[in-house]
Amino acid sequence: MPASAATAPAPTDLARRVAGWLNVYRLLVPTVLLGVLVFTKTPYLPVTHPTLFVLTCAGYFTAALTLMIRQRLREGEPLIQPLANSLLDSVAIALILGASGGVASGLGILLTLPVLSLTLLADRREALLIAAGATLAVLVPQFFIGLRSAQPAGFATAGMLGVVLFAIALAAWPLADRLRASEATVRRQEVDLANLAQLSQYIVRHLRESILVVDPEDRIRLINDSAARLLGADSARVDAALETISADLLKLLARWRQSTDTTGLFPTEDPTFAGPDGSREIRAHFASLGEGSPSPVLVFLEDTSLLAEKVQQSKLAALGRLSASIAHEIRNPVGAMSHAGQLLGESPHLAPEDQRLTEIIRTHAERVSRIIDSVLRLSRRETARAERLELAPWSTAFLEEFCETMQWPPEQLSLEVPDEPLKVRFDPAQLRQIVWNLCENALRYGVGAENGGTVEIRCGRRSGSGRPYLEVADRGPGVAPEHLERIFEPFFSVGRGTGLGLFLARELAQANGATLLYEPRHGGGSIFRLIFADPRRWTREIDT
Repeated sequence: MPASAATAPAPTDLARRVAGWLNVYRLLVPTVLLGVLVFTKTPYLPVTHPTLFVLTCAGYFTAALTLMIRQRLREGEPLIQPLANSLLDSVAIALILGASGGVASGLGILLTLPVLSLTLLADRREALLIAAGATLAVLVPQFFIGLRSAQPAGFATAGMLGVVLFAIALAAWPLADRLRASEATVRRQEVDLANLAQLSQYIVRHLRESILVVDPEDRIRLINDSAARLLGADSARVDAALETISADLLKLLARWRQSTDTTGLFPTEDPTFAGPDGSREIRAHFASLGEGSPSPVLVFLEDTSLLAEKVQQSKLAALGRLSASIAHEIRNPVGAMSHAGQLLGESPHLAPEDQRLTEIIRTHAERVSRIIDSVLRLSRRETARAERLELAPWSTAFLEEFCETMQWPPEQLSLEVPDEPLKVRFDPAQLRQIVWNLCENALRYGVGAENGGTVEIRCGRRSGSGRPYLEVADRGPGVAPEHLERIFEPFFSVGRGTGLGLFLARELAQANGATLLYEPRHGGGSIFRLIFADPRRWTREIDT
């Protein structure tokens, strides 16, 4: 059997609405007729066969109720054909006419609405059959009534009513055609709109840019794959509360709404927040999508770590080209000046003022030499040779070496490691260089030899992402807010350092797939956190 014959098409909206209202009409007709028969003292209906009248009304009501329930429960299935519906109405009204004296009762007019409704759903041939069936429903009862009557009457009225029914069917043809054409146009437009919506959703979902839409109740109404990956939460989906996805982003959104309501400008604070894994910084841009207050907001998310990485790579390339000329043009003259200053300082005939000048020469010559060494070490940086390391024993060995080499009291350095094994993948020499630099900076700027503070080295795993980390924390003055964006830039220093230590540390971290971040410490101080590569990316690798 062909598919088209096996499966009838689903009903259109027009057919479903017309069938629904026709069923309501079928429920009302027997209900009103029985009510008039039972509750009126004066007999308005000339019922000659009460039993037949009541049974027909009850059956008509039951059939209409059954059709209505079927339509509600089986919305996707085809409706009963118009001819079958017409047969139900014609038989029911014919029996009612036969039980109430024929067309003289005036009840034949009840067929007009079913004929009009069913003609709208049928083609022209079926419309004529529906009108013919309704006409027979009027004439047949009148014929049997005429056989029983001594003076037959009412045939002219029945004939006129049949003409009216045919006229209704013929007049409904153009109306039905226009309704079908209009509905077909609407359905095509709905399909086009659905296709456009799917296309727009596909484009938005696969955009490289990370976007999401948040409604006035701070719930996500749209989010693409890029934004979901950037926010990193498994629950980052439509209709989720923004607070459960990123509390930091919700705070920025609240500040933006409050600021734009009063000034129309974004707050002066930097609109960035840390990603859920703590390994990236995300900048948020907001745009209102309506005139209301509050209105839905379109949020653009930008991973600033990618841009920063490109900038750092450009700076590193420039430094590499510069380092060659520095090595040949500056190192030798600086060494000669330093040596000359040392020899001059050993002369027994120098006055104390001259000794001070030679000391300044040596100090600054050594500082320039350290800058040159740092730049050359940066330019000669080799590719990372990552190994699997147990972070706890490595940190213990590092702490002992650092205290012994720098001659710092062990009580000024504390180590906190978890009980569980914590494996990382990193170049041991480069990891030592990074942590050594962080500890040296913390002791120099955050503790000092005179105040007896403590530098804390802590290891653990980030909640949520499970990425291992190592952080160095102190209780020093911290970093001024105006310097936060520059502390990892080359040659930036607020003290007497070269300004290359943190820059080199971050470069080495990135070479090993890790991230070095700064975070102000609650209660004062600084935290430099080294977040290692995601262990899920290399746990399945085979050791060689």
